[in-house]
Amino acid sequence: MSSNKVGIIGSGLIGRSWAMLFAAAGHDVVLYDIAQSQLNTAKQDIQNQLEELEQRNLLRGKLSAKEQIALISTTDDLKIAVADAVHVQECVPENIELKNKVLNNVSNACTSDSTIICSSTSTILPSKIFNGIPRISQCIVAHPVNPPYFCPLTEIIPHPSTNADIVSNTKTIMEKIGQVVVTVKKEMDGFVLNRIQYAIINESWRLVADGVMTPEDVDKVFTSGLGMRYAFMGPFETIHLNAEGVENYMERYAPSIRRVSSDFGPIPTFDGEALQTIHNAMCRTIPATVEGLQERRKWRDQRLIALSELKKKMD
Repeated sequence: MSSNKVGIIGSGLIGRSWAMLFAAAGHDVVLYDIAQSQLNTAKQDIQNQLEELEQRNLLRGKLSAKEQIALISTTDDLKIAVADAVHVQECVPENIELKNKVLNNVSNACTSDSTIICSSTSTILPSKIFNGIPRISQCIVAHPVNPPYFCPLTEIIPHPSTNADIVSNTKTIMEKIGQVVVTVKKEMDGFVLNRIQYAIINESWRLVADGVMTPEDVDKVFTSGLGMRYAFMGPFETIHLNAEGVENYMERYAPSIRRVSSDFGPIPTFDGEALQTIHNAMCRTIPATVEGLQERRKWRDQRLIALSELKKKMD
């Protein structure tokens, strides 16, 4: 399609982030929601974020904040958001029935057989949320990392019926807006990022529940240990460099990995005493209030920006 238009369905935090990413790349973005008041809040928040990023010289793309803001319009009419769009990104809450209903409406409002109909779902299988949708061959998942503007990874997961051109075009448009794309080749519950993340959460939780370590010390294992390496290389490159290649690493350490892994406990229930211990530990430094969490998110985002800048410079 020659269209430069992108429709964003849902104006919450993820929808706002997608709108900023597409506008940074010069797309005409139409942000849709059912309530104009929500759209007004979203547009103002986007403007505040872009202006702050510009002041800190951290704005994505070549356009000014004012130019990017001008590319983002809002509507409470789904047909206006979807018609003639090259790409539509659904960002409604993580509920199968709701997503399926919204995506059906998007499919019916589409005016082109080449429009990418994309969901931001983080764990729901494409076969569930796209079930029964007329334009199912145009449907695909693109799962961003939160916060998407500062963490560029995007997982794309096609439905078994997704057209090969849609897969290719989704990868292309995501890369053009500056995302780092990985493709999940077959449907798997939770996709990949969350499966790996959940494995880490499970063992971290067990270590606290079993009295092995405090929540604060578990976090230090990542901030001053694993996370420092994983910011620049994945687990396979890490083990490759920690020995004379992967084969040599496994010659040395495979028995230990099997022994320790066999001792992992059952999946936690994430409640009871362990929940209170971990929650209270986090609240001692980060109050679970709107203000406390927002302040710490800004702290997080500043460091993610700085790390991103460092990685670009190093590369």
